[in-house]
Amino acid sequence: MTAADLVGLYAPPARRRWVRSNMVSTLDGSATGADGRSGSVNTPSDHRVFAVLRDHADAVLVGAGTVRDEGYTRLSPTRRSPVPAALVAVTRSGRVPEGLRTPTDGRGAGLLVTCSAAGERRLGRARSVLGDENVLVRGDDTVDLPAALDALAERGLRRVLLEGGPSLLGTALAAGVVDEMALSLVPRVVGGDNPRIVAGPPLTAPDGVALRPHLLLEESGTLCGLWRTR
Repeated sequence: MTAADLVGLYAPPARRRWVRSNMVSTLDGSATGADGRSGSVNTPSDHRVFAVLRDHADAVLVGAGTVRDEGYTRLSPTRRSPVPAALVAVTRSGRVPEGLRTPTDGRGAGLLVTCSAAGERRLGRARSVLGDENVLVRGDDTVDLPAALDALAERGLRRVLLEGGPSLLGTALAAGVVDEMALSLVPRVVGGDNPRIVAGPPLTAPDGVALRPHLLLEESGTLCGLWRTR
């Protein structure tokens, strides 16, 4: 399958806002390898899809802990997407992860989404690092994800790619803001007590969140699919 084929297959629908998550899992349900990072279970096929998903995104939404653990930095342009996507870190504490402090150098914006519980002192520090316009305070005790996504859409960041971690994905699913889930299932078993792709309290017990299959591809043993929420 060509790169152009993948771009077409993974194109999001034209609408005001589209939130798509992207995760990888081993056959035994692990979202990470033994090193605690998702990168250690990725495959070349998964990387191809990952690049296409990034090309389609206006913003990449990530939990601040994942920014630190996975070594995220502000995003660079690609050949298919000359305008770099914004890197948006979500944190209740208001701490600015190091990856957002990366000098711009033609890279995308670094935005922090937090809540009032962070406190004025920490919010002030975040604003001094990123600028007032790049610190979005939405919610009181916890981050109000629907309100935060509305604020991103008002800036023109309508196609949002949520890359984790599992806790943020669980929160987003519970809030009903995920339109589509992209999942790569890699032909590997790692064992251990590693995290799954979704963490947190049960979702709408006892049935969880219902999805319907939209796309399923196979390459070199890796299954890459899209499932849309009902």
